[in-house]
Amino acid sequence: MRILILLCFAILYSNTLLANTKNEIDHLIGYVSETDCDYERNGTKHQGSEAVKHIVRKYNYFKDDINSAEDFIKYSATKSTMSGKYYQIHCPNQVTVKSKDWLLDELARYRGRHK
Repeated sequence: MRILILLCFAILYSNTLLANTKNEIDHLIGYVSETDCDYERNGTKHQGSEAVKHIVRKYNYFKDDINSAEDFIKYSATKSTMSGKYYQIHCPNQVTVKSKDWLLDELARYRGRHK
């Protein structure tokens, strides 16, 4: 009986983690899609609505390797798998930053609001 109860708790905990990760990834995808910043990939700037299409394609490709929002950022939104160049974010009146840092900052803000 104890094993069954522990198994149920493990399944519930696992499902909660999966739901949280999905919510975080969905938030980051929406954040990129709605940004006023330009997302630079391999020297070409894209609006968020264009950039998110590429990120979602990479997300779908690497989905089996993604277990957290940090994995999503690492595999889908950090750098080109072809050239190895880091993606850059250009926001009005701000210093250009790597997309990884920009998204990790937003993830921290999101988690702070959803504790």
